[in-house]
Amino acid sequence: MTKMIHLTQADYTIQPWKNGLGTTTELWRLERDGQLLVRLSRAAVVEDGPFSLFPGIERNLTVLSGPGFRLSGGGRDFRCEPLVPIAFPGDVAVMAAETQDQQSDDFNVMTAQHLPVPEVRIARNEALPAKGRLALYALGPTLVNDLAMAQGDLILTDGAATLSGEASVIAVRLFGL
Repeated sequence: MTKMIHLTQADYTIQPWKNGLGTTTELWRLERDGQLLVRLSRAAVVEDGPFSLFPGIERNLTVLSGPGFRLSGGGRDFRCEPLVPIAFPGDVAVMAAETQDQQSDDFNVMTAQHLPVPEVRIARNEALPAKGRLALYALGPTLVNDLAMAQGDLILTDGAATLSGEASVIAVRLFGL
């Protein structure tokens, strides 16, 4: 049987943003020789403003709740909509705009640029094969291989995962770890 690590709200840590304009809830982090390989986190975008720079890091953001916002800079301009993963480099200065002064909560995946780009998608009631490391973030109560997850829980596994239940998960497939 493949080992699964089940993390809950009690396992997470809150940290200030690099730019000092908010906080991040860090769900899971993997480092090697003091260098960040992967970080999964949640944060709230509450007003227009700059995102922190992360040289050497690829980013992927998925709005979980709220109206979303526009993200632009470095020749990029896209709308961050609920449950639509958006990838962008962490070393490009981008600004959040059009927040309508409403909070949008988001899920973030950060990976070292030397690693293969992770696959990030919304999944529900399906079988996910064993391939790389799989991180599953519950958007509501769901089952992973018959293990109950509450909203906001995270499961990490190197094995296959069968999802069942009414809620979706953000499925992040990580490679090269």
